[in-house]
Amino acid sequence: MRQRAENSGISVHAISGSHVVTIAMNATEQSRRGLLGFAIRRDDHAGGRARWLKGRKVFESVTPAPRPDQSFSTLHHPIQSFLWGDYTPKPGHTYNYIIRPLYGTPAHLQPGPDVSIDIALEDEDDGTHAIYFNRGAITSQVYAERFGNTAPPHPEDPSDSQTAWLARGLLDAAIEFIDRAGSGEQLRAAVYEFSYEPILEAFKRAHQRGVDVKIVYEAGDGGNGDPTSTTVANEAAINAFDVPDSILVPRRHRKAIPHNKFVVWIAGGTPREVWTGSTNFTPSGFLGQSNVGHIVRNPATAAEFLAYWNQLAGDPQWNPLRNWVMGNSPRPAALTPPNSTITLFSPRKRSKMLDWYADRITNAEQCVMFTAAFGVNRKLAERFAEDRDFLRFIMVEKEPRGAAAKLLRRDRDVLIARGSTLGRDAFQRKLPGWELDKWFHDEEHFRGTRGHIFYVHTKYMIVDPLTDDPLVFSGSANFSTNSLLRNDENMLLIRGNTRVADIYLGEFDRLFRHFFFRQTANRMHGTPAERKRAKFLVEDDSWTDAYFTPGHFKQLRRKLFA
Repeated sequence: MRQRAENSGISVHAISGSHVVTIAMNATEQSRRGLLGFAIRRDDHAGGRARWLKGRKVFESVTPAPRPDQSFSTLHHPIQSFLWGDYTPKPGHTYNYIIRPLYGTPAHLQPGPDVSIDIALEDEDDGTHAIYFNRGAITSQVYAERFGNTAPPHPEDPSDSQTAWLARGLLDAAIEFIDRAGSGEQLRAAVYEFSYEPILEAFKRAHQRGVDVKIVYEAGDGGNGDPTSTTVANEAAINAFDVPDSILVPRRHRKAIPHNKFVVWIAGGTPREVWTGSTNFTPSGFLGQSNVGHIVRNPATAAEFLAYWNQLAGDPQWNPLRNWVMGNSPRPAALTPPNSTITLFSPRKRSKMLDWYADRITNAEQCVMFTAAFGVNRKLAERFAEDRDFLRFIMVEKEPRGAAAKLLRRDRDVLIARGSTLGRDAFQRKLPGWELDKWFHDEEHFRGTRGHIFYVHTKYMIVDPLTDDPLVFSGSANFSTNSLLRNDENMLLIRGNTRVADIYLGEFDRLFRHFFFRQTANRMHGTPAERKRAKFLVEDDSWTDAYFTPGHFKQLRRKLFA
């Protein structure tokens, strides 16, 4: 949902997802003179208490020695940014925000005219698209404050407070999707990593109450006759939790990775809904990495997934499956139909879909937001590197390398945030209240050391998110040649759904700024002046200059969101 309000030269644009409200401010030249920042108050219309939101930066002349664990009301130590994210609202609630510009001096702040804006949070489920993002370990500063940096004591228990907080509804939604199937109905799943007790138990319960359950899962080898590590983990979990053989369909004859994570619900002989997204059925998938579960409650889409599943259930060799995919999941037209949801499956005979994705980047008119767990394909990097007058945001697990990295450095309007900057070896300086290094040790112990992706595991791209005709791509498939040519994969292509775009945008911005902030802090760890700048607010209106300097990324970001 998007709402706008304005008062006396200060304007506000609020964009709500299901758990995030992104608040963009703007100011006329006159109203930014003497502006020391913004105070923000939130009032829940459902009866929650109104409160001024808090931040961690302070005016040094007012609070010269803040405690590392302190946060401060923005009414006294305002936000010096034209973009702010509120990450604690509740889905379906309506809130009133007061944005108050503050002038005067740090010791004697003078309020400007308030801007009041009402905005409703989206429900996670609108009856067609249900979207669930977890919190995961990336929010561990807040996690540290709530839970003292201890790993979840019962990660297998969805009701455990720490488990529930990290999953933020993603785990409950997956279990509920499986639990709603009744006797005589069917569930058809295709999964890669399949070792998380709550999910395995949910499938067992479904089988016991008379649901016809069939699960295609990774059971192959690495080409040398030895089972893959995922195969070993899957078999260990299947044996440990006594999953019946009658509901299991081993996938052995795949070319590379059977990377799907989807479940189709069939009732009355008709496919009804499909669960898909990036979330592997592991503790790390639900609690550690950033992930999304996306339900499409549309029989036509569910039928397409079921047809694909029927092919996978025969454990086909590479060439027969590629032939079926090319005949039943063709590359879309240059522009998909308005207000449409299209499915795309792999493996494919050719990687022309990369050209299709690249064209979407080139044809963007406002912005591109892109996640890449395993790096950025060179063909896509070439398009990101084109000289454009708007921002492109890329969120990756690790620093891009090689030719793609050189391309991505070509245009300063391409901004990259790395999840791995939070890793134990990446910490260079301490931040007030930041306990992530300690949490990382505990979380790594709880999660285990298997795998290569610990932070950014989502696979989605948003093109022109704040227009009336956004494009959202989301699924199991990384935007890569191997993903298209060798793996079992799926992807949703959603056009023209602003609600879907707003939810994905809010979560992308939440994670991107979290990682980008950590990177910036690492870069500023050197001199005393840099450390001071990271800790304290600017005591005059010069902080606004970058937001109005043509070509500066803060200026472009202000224009994008405001």
